Amino acid sequence: MHLFYTPGVSGNPIQLDETESGHAVKVLRLRVGDAVVVVDGEGGWHEGTIADPHHKRCMVQVDRSVMNFEKRNYEVHIAVAPTKNSDRLEWFLEKATEIGIDRLVPLHCTHSERKNVNTERLKKVAISAMKQSLKAWLPEVSELTKFETLIREPFEGKKFIAHCYPGEKVHLKDALQPHDKALVMIGPEGDFSPEEVELAMANGFIPVTLGDARLRTETAALVAVMTGALVCAGKG
Repeated sequence: MHLFYTPGVSGNPIQLDETESGHAVKVLRLRVGDAVVVVDGEGGWHEGTIADPHHKRCMVQVDRSVMNFEKRNYEVHIAVAPTKNSDRLEWFLEKATEIGIDRLVPLHCTHSERKNVNTERLKKVAISAMKQSLKAWLPEVSELTKFETLIREPFEGKKFIAHCYPGEKVHLKDALQPHDKALVMIGPEGDFSPEEVELAMANGFIPVTLGDARLRTETAALVAVMTGALVCAGKG
């Protein structure tokens, strides 16, 4: 099954953008009548066939559309400090998109190893992972956000901060319930600062643990996604 991404789908036929058109016609060598799927990143799943295999404006005749395709009954938002090696953050986003994530927020913390991110590159990684995993929902990728800004943003759901300091903390899996909307903050390799933890808790964030193992930033973020996906989907 060949899947293409076109945001803001409307009407029939659908015109693929120049990049997707070139991939369909020049790389995959699709011709009139070949079956394809077009997704819009907002739950739209459109099955059809190639109507005009033009390498710059390939047209797809839609035969069947499904809206809110495989819509989840929960939400997982992850705010994570970008890793020093950008490939590790991209790896996390790829896997998180395949599993199911609604939003990624690169987080600028006191101990952050990286103070800039290539947001456009991250969006391309998310698009590629969405297509590869045959999903119709594209996660939102935010710009680099200061810690103090994020914790004060309104969020209608449960808010958690995963840190390594001693103290009373519940495991994330025990803090979640089916159908929850959850935001989990993951700190840099040097962890959040004590002041950041206190500030987060003062703004409604619940301190949690992800287990006894010492995890790298991208691993901890992926564990949070998997935990959220399993518990909030009612499978954990």
